[in-house]
Amino acid sequence: MIRKLAAALALTLATAMPALADPVKFAVTDIEGLEALQQEFGAFELALEEATGLEIELYPVASRTTAVEALNSAQVDLVLTGPAEYVVMKELSQPKIVVAWQRPDYFAQVAVLADGPIRSIEDLKGKKVAFGSVGSTSQHLGPAQALADFGLKYGTDYEPVIISRNVAAEALTRGDIAAIGLNFGHLASVREAFPDKAFAVIARGRDLPNDILVARKDIPDDVFNAVRDAFAAKGNELMQAVLTGEDNKKFTGGFFLTDVTDSDYDYVRSMYRTIGVETFTDFVN
Repeated sequence: MIRKLAAALALTLATAMPALADPVKFAVTDIEGLEALQQEFGAFELALEEATGLEIELYPVASRTTAVEALNSAQVDLVLTGPAEYVVMKELSQPKIVVAWQRPDYFAQVAVLADGPIRSIEDLKGKKVAFGSVGSTSQHLGPAQALADFGLKYGTDYEPVIISRNVAAEALTRGDIAAIGLNFGHLASVREAFPDKAFAVIARGRDLPNDILVARKDIPDDVFNAVRDAFAAKGNELMQAVLTGEDNKKFTGGFFLTDVTDSDYDYVRSMYRTIGVETFTDFVN
């Protein structure tokens, strides 16, 4: 009898106590390795825990494809990614948008030598234009779209070449290429690297869609709401924690934007179409 009572009491206590919730796993698509992820987002991890009351765990992913697989298998709950990556993730995982991470002065441009032969968009016809990583929002898709907005067709009116930014800058100074597609911050670094050269911008695009935090489609509603509400209520505190990461300085002066929808990324879809990509079911590189 005593054993039966003890067993019944243990069962009652076990069912009365809530089960410990699994940690909410947070990944970033452009950071490889746990050590690098902790360096950039360790302070943010703690701040988000305090703001939500949830246990947050940083979860490294080796690639964007790995991030998609992790979302689909519920191995990760939240993924911070770029706008070009988001439109593919949307097709492959149907994630829920949590919040956009604004990057001030995040726009694409096309630069030339200020004292070189290229003085107008028309002068680029038949010339070589260098772009950065294939599929990069600000180094490939954005600059290509900026030229398209001015009437130059990708791969027809000029020859696109994919070259790393430093190599491309050297090629530009030698006259091997006519122009470079890059973003505002990258041009600043090129000017710093070549202080004896003058550069000019002949095409600028509109502000690019923001980086975006998404959640797996079947994330529990209470977890999703807690995270989204934390960004709305304690955005300043969370941003200060984000900015402790060196690479995260790109978000300086930015805000977390909760009024964001999938259609805000249609501009990115138009960029893909500009370079000849009509479907968004795979990462282009």
